[in-house]
Amino acid sequence: MAVEQEHFVHLSRPLPPAVLGFSASSAPLTVNIQPQAVFSILDHAVRRDIRDTQSTRVIGALVGMRSEDGSEVEVRSTFAIPHTENEDQVEVDVEYQKNMLQLTLKASPRETLLGWYTTSHELNSFSALIQNFFASPDTGTFPHPAVHLTISTEAGTPIETKTYISAPVAVNAERAAESCLFIEVPHKLHFNDAERAALGSVSAAAGETRAAPIVSDIEGLTQSLETVSDLLERVSAYVSEVLDEERDGNHALGQYLMNALSLAPKVSGTAIEHDFNNHIQDVLMVSYLANSIRTQIDLAQRLATAQLVGGDKEGGDKAKEGEEGGKQEGRGGGRGGKRGGRGGGRGGGQQREREPRENAD
Repeated sequence: MAVEQEHFVHLSRPLPPAVLGFSASSAPLTVNIQPQAVFSILDHAVRRDIRDTQSTRVIGALVGMRSEDGSEVEVRSTFAIPHTENEDQVEVDVEYQKNMLQLTLKASPRETLLGWYTTSHELNSFSALIQNFFASPDTGTFPHPAVHLTISTEAGTPIETKTYISAPVAVNAERAAESCLFIEVPHKLHFNDAERAALGSVSAAAGETRAAPIVSDIEGLTQSLETVSDLLERVSAYVSEVLDEERDGNHALGQYLMNALSLAPKVSGTAIEHDFNNHIQDVLMVSYLANSIRTQIDLAQRLATAQLVGGDKEGGDKAKEGEEGGKQEGRGGGRGGKRGGRGGGRGGGQQREREPRENAD
């Protein structure tokens, strides 16, 4: 198995002319790039507008964190910068860049400007002009070096990234603004376990259908174990070929494998199986308790709802009974009054008949 290696030579930045006001920095630089920054650059390249410009590349600013000594930076986000470029000149919207940088730093006060990116690996005089703009004391990363990230965005080809810092070199101050020495520095794509799973899902949709199903946790664990098993088989085959003198060994790779194996715990297979079974039992117990609590909560809610519904029905029945009783009492009182009136009328008539009549005499 051939292993590709990249060798870097860290060069000290030469002292610039005194008229520029720059200070020299001899610290090596390592660039860590977050996946969301790469996706933002790719989205900018896909959505570029080429109607008013002859340039096939886009540019933007890099924003992220910088270590205290300035030897390591982490690119966390980017934002696009409008520009026009032709064979004779390049124009960058400086006001837009300043406003976007202010808004970005207001949203993330701990981050800072790191440099700029472009979607072309070509380094020319325009690249030097933009690099000096981002490295200047007024609008750039001074006193730290500005990072220049180049990324390829051609469809159907692997994504290739390179990072540079620069040192101004010129015979006079007039040529210093459009001249600089680009020095390539090491970089790596930095992501955690969750981002690794997301990137795996995205890469699985790289086929003709441009779609991939979302796997469950068990399926993801199965795929991870299969990947680890394949890697172990490849390493075992490589070591066997080296021991059988079928291929030349690599001292750096051998040292790396030795360091990796030294980190593995010295545990027997029986102990690993026992711990795994105990872990499974714990997971099942937690799942059982969670389901029991969920069932009890659901049952309590249903009982409370049933009591409320039953209480409303009983109250309605009692109210109806009360209304019917009131109506009956009202009817009884009315009848009694009517009867009393009739009796009074009759009694009055009889008394008037019994009154003595006066004699005509």
